[in-house]
Amino acid sequence: MRFVGKHGMPVALLFVGMALGFFLAGHWVPNVAAVPRQDYESLETFTNILSIVKKSYVEEVDTKNLVNGAINGMLSSLDPHSAYLTPELYKELQMDTQGRFGGLGIEITVKNGVLTVVSPIEDTPAFKAGIKPGDMIFKIGDEFTKDMTLVDAVKKMRGPKGTKIKISIKREGVPELIDYTLERDTIRVQSVRSRGLDEGYGYIRLAQFQERSDRDVQKALEKLAAEKGGLKGLVLDLRNNPGGLLTQAVRVADLFLDSGLIVYTEGRIESQKQKFFAQKEGSWLDFPIVVLVNGGSASASEIVAGALQDHKRAVVLGTKTFGKGSVQTILPLDDNSALRLTTARYFTPKGRSIQATGIVPDIVVDGSPQQEGKVEEKKRSPGLPLREENLPGHLQNPLQQAPGQQQDPGEKEKEKLFPPSAPTGDETIDNDVQLKRALDLLKSWDVFKQLVQKKAA
Repeated sequence: MRFVGKHGMPVALLFVGMALGFFLAGHWVPNVAAVPRQDYESLETFTNILSIVKKSYVEEVDTKNLVNGAINGMLSSLDPHSAYLTPELYKELQMDTQGRFGGLGIEITVKNGVLTVVSPIEDTPAFKAGIKPGDMIFKIGDEFTKDMTLVDAVKKMRGPKGTKIKISIKREGVPELIDYTLERDTIRVQSVRSRGLDEGYGYIRLAQFQERSDRDVQKALEKLAAEKGGLKGLVLDLRNNPGGLLTQAVRVADLFLDSGLIVYTEGRIESQKQKFFAQKEGSWLDFPIVVLVNGGSASASEIVAGALQDHKRAVVLGTKTFGKGSVQTILPLDDNSALRLTTARYFTPKGRSIQATGIVPDIVVDGSPQQEGKVEEKKRSPGLPLREENLPGHLQNPLQQAPGQQQDPGEKEKEKLFPPSAPTGDETIDNDVQLKRALDLLKSWDVFKQLVQKKAA
């Protein structure tokens, strides 16, 4: 695996996690340039306001709390993913990279000032209680969450194993708030799970990109290949995967590619201009792949899906992804706190920016249940879907409206090229429309390729 900067410089670790996916990104310290005069004037205004508040506010206030509030306000004005991490949150960040922390197991973001669930993490208190993507957290305990920062929400919901917390959820279509009393647990996120779908066909579920994800995927591939029938086709499930370590996204993609660019990043400073390439050694190339994605697939998930799609190594199936195409760097500070700052955008091998647009699947298949062999049309809600483009203050896509950024209308027609087959008898597969379609596609891979090539001609 090669990690190459624009001028061959060593590359710092970065993360492309979403919402609460905090991931260590190395100790990068920028040079401090001379401060322009107008900046000094702005700082003077700030200190004057600070002095007035300290002197005249109705109650005595702590200077540190005021400064922290100003810092949080400054960062939240940049984009939804930049934030100030207190020493406690920075410590939790480092635990997150290992897939272990105390809490409820919810990936969240802020939408229109309201804490909104991106996805519950599998086999956690939130997941078992039935919390769903798109649920809006109106209250934590007795406190309303309107305009609560992501950092404050994390602090309130995390805690020692065995302690309980009440959260109130507003769910679309349900008129009343839904109250959940959840018992915190030690969240151990199992990054990779695998199973055989049918003889010769394997399934790998990648829930997050953690420190050992690439090695766990490698082990899963070896296990599947050793089963009866070998490995004739693979479903790589990245649905509701909120992201994680950039290096892990690159390494997972590299398992299925033998050469070429995987992803590159562009920022304002040279150290943020990086290119990541695949190597032939250790690559798995002898079987077709279907990658499953949906609106909860973000960041690192989109890097993998985009790379395999651009190299035509896999067919991407599902619904459009979240669209988080930015990279955050963790900048440790002297008091053991840290700054999480958006420092770059990333691009797929063909130069596509995913920011606020997402990955459009090759085959669009909704996740609605099957009825009588047909895919039921999902009822569309009048509200906007929870994606990066709907978050206030999100970064714009620099390539918006550029060629290749919009969906080819012909892609939707590919779904019609192979209708769903009969039930398999495995409820896990038959009750999952997208997984069932992926398995059907793998089993008819040669026929499908011929149909697509004939249609293109």
